[in-house]
Amino acid sequence: MTAHDEVRVHGPATAEEVAAVVAVLAAAGGAGDEAPEPRGSRWAAHDVRLHRGLRHGPDGWRSTYRR
Repeated sequence: MTAHDEVRVHGPATAEEVAAVVAVLAAAGGAGDEAPEPRGSRWAAHDVRLHRGLRHGPDGWRSTYRR
């Protein structure tokens, strides 16, 4: 719930009953409505280079990361 949400209880209610209603309403809404943050571009990600296999032959390990 945000600061702008308001819950009004009419009639006799105990503090435990109000707490139960607030807990149910807080668990039921709001958190899943926000859009996830977009992922950044992967072109400069360092872990992409780590998953490539090594080239075969003499100095294969060295030429793997040269372009």
